[in-house]
Amino acid sequence: MNIKLNYTYALSDVVGEHGVSPEELSALKDRLADAKKAVAQKKTDGKLGFMELPYKTDETAKIKRLAAKMKGRFENFVVVGIGGSALGNIALQGALRHPYWNLLDKKSRQGWMRIFVPDNVDPEFVKGLSDVIDFRKTAFNVISKSGTTAEGLANFFFFKKMLEAKAGKKYRDHLIFTTDAKKGFLRDISNKEGITSFDIPVNVGGRFSVLSPVGLISAAASGIKIERILAGARAMDEKCAASADALGDPAAVFAALNYLLYQKGKRICVMFPYSNALYPMADWFRQLWAESLGKKSNARGETVNVGPTPVKALGATDQHSQVQLYIEGPYDKIVVFLSAGLFRKTAPIPKVGYSHYLEGRSLAELIKCEEDATRNALAKEKRPNMTIEIPTIDEENIGGILYMLELATAYAGELFDINAFDQPGVELGKQLTYGLMGRAGFETQKKDIEEFKNRFPQKIV
Repeated sequence: MNIKLNYTYALSDVVGEHGVSPEELSALKDRLADAKKAVAQKKTDGKLGFMELPYKTDETAKIKRLAAKMKGRFENFVVVGIGGSALGNIALQGALRHPYWNLLDKKSRQGWMRIFVPDNVDPEFVKGLSDVIDFRKTAFNVISKSGTTAEGLANFFFFKKMLEAKAGKKYRDHLIFTTDAKKGFLRDISNKEGITSFDIPVNVGGRFSVLSPVGLISAAASGIKIERILAGARAMDEKCAASADALGDPAAVFAALNYLLYQKGKRICVMFPYSNALYPMADWFRQLWAESLGKKSNARGETVNVGPTPVKALGATDQHSQVQLYIEGPYDKIVVFLSAGLFRKTAPIPKVGYSHYLEGRSLAELIKCEEDATRNALAKEKRPNMTIEIPTIDEENIGGILYMLELATAYAGELFDINAFDQPGVELGKQLTYGLMGRAGFETQKKDIEEFKNRFPQKIV
């Protein structure tokens, strides 16, 4: 495992008062060690199932058998889910498949399926997918840990009716449910109708579930070597655990730097991949970081309202939109570069007769130079930044980076003294939605929101 965290430009030696001094980092060392122990203890107590996922090889074998069975029978694979049930799937596809995978012909895809993830209930978005897929050649993986998520069920019901019309009595053969092992609406339907299912471990939250069947089934359906993803995650787990010094653990250092910079007013964390393949990773990270660390109360129930705000950017695209703000705007950000060491394609720039400095170079050279220039420009203007260096974008390294960021989030939760594994703020919005949609048992929520709206007459121009 050769993923490295370079945090030189996050230190005060480079960016002055806007960075972290060696003394500040050293002073946090004991707390960081305690955070690592606390996370390790929660793992031992069975509370952090995401740390067990890299070692579930039996589940991997089951998923690979399913993918092999579907190959040749289905052309399309649709992931029906939202949030943690969708973003990991998108991140894996974006990183490990051809950027225009769904446009490749079947031969170029070696028979593997096209992957679609309609991760919203926007009616035009969802209906649009139904217009372009052949339901007779499509499998659907409906993902919801609780089995009651409104968005996932609504899209499932929408697709199910059309699937029944096209596939007839065999429509169940097109369905997979990924949900709680024992309870919930989807589990009940799976048991009653004999629908193929996979379990989401009870101790794995949605945003930490990418290395479970939640993320791995769609990956296998497109021919990604999922056993290598888990091997990379195991290697990262071993690397982080092997360091006796907390400051030798890249996940711990990432958490520590973000925590210390937060105390210095750097309340925004910009995830800035210089690779289109890694851009969906920034989307996945946004949920992981925001939903885990944005909390009203600390572990003792005291109101603290903490949480760094994750923002995504793409190099070199956002040099022409966001970087102006990052270099000359408020000193309220830490920028994290996701750096691909070697691109899988170089795209040479040919000589076309203009005697131009770009002729004879390559697009790979250009984007790497732009990344290095942006990193140094930020540092020269005293803007703290760090770089996660990924030598090559492959299954092992993607598994490693996913696990590293999950572990860093767990450590950061300990440093911020909050529960990184619940999401009470999300639950309130869900309950109000249930009330407005007329779900039984949520009549009070509907009444409350109507009364709240009536207290504040709408001002519209």
